[in-house]
Amino acid sequence: MQIDEVVWQVINRGHCSFKVKTVSQTFCRNEYNVTGLCSRQSCPLANSQYATIKEEKGLCYLYIKTAERAQKPAQLWEKILLSKNYDQALEQIDQNLKFWSNFMIHKNKQRLTKLRQMLIRIRKMKLKGVKELIPIKKKAERRDKIREQKAEIAANLEDAIEKELIERLKNGVYNDIVNYNVKAFNKVLDENQVEDELEKEQQELEEEEEDYSEEELVFDPNDLEDDESDIEDFEEQDQKFDFNQIRQNPKQKQNQKQKLQYEEEQEIEPRKKKIQF
Repeated sequence: MQIDEVVWQVINRGHCSFKVKTVSQTFCRNEYNVTGLCSRQSCPLANSQYATIKEEKGLCYLYIKTAERAQKPAQLWEKILLSKNYDQALEQIDQNLKFWSNFMIHKNKQRLTKLRQMLIRIRKMKLKGVKELIPIKKKAERRDKIREQKAEIAANLEDAIEKELIERLKNGVYNDIVNYNVKAFNKVLDENQVEDELEKEQQELEEEEEDYSEEELVFDPNDLEDDESDIEDFEEQDQKFDFNQIRQNPKQKQNQKQKLQYEEEQEIEPRKKKIQF
């Protein structure tokens, strides 16, 4: 059995999680409190018979608590929808709180008027197009950043594990295992082979450049005579050259382009075959 006076003494003298003390007076943060003040008459915990008004999605509801439902916490509060008409809503409060104290009836009516004024202001602000302020949740942002960092670390670990497993498969550690994906393994092997071949080609080119740089150049006077004779022949050919030969038919140009493309394809095909093998 609930004794209201004992409950109030414990709350007033001891600790209450809803109590907020200030210099002038103490407030109550309980959502069912009618006045918002911490006092004996307006405390929803220290009164077995209590009534309040709440707003939910633009509608006002009357909540009533009685001592007969104290043993059923889920059914402790009776919820009654109030009319949108102000006068009819006041009549509903009078009917449901007919034999209650004047203090409780007056405070519920006062709370109803304040809530209705608040709803009217909200509608006016929406019609005017006032921007809605959204609070920034710093704790949620920090939590999301930490989760992203952990996810990146996990992804790097997965990549490292995958590389180690592929190396073990190459070395023949898992020869007895039959249930792995053969296509994925062959694909990885092909990619690695292509990379190895490209690296070998680069190394060969670098070695050729080094060999060329290491060769000794020897001066030969006969080479100069040959070069001079070549230059004279070239000048003679330039003089005999007819500029009308430059103007070729478009068909001849196309044939020359096709020949060049065919030669390039013949050079590229053996390279591709080497890379595939």
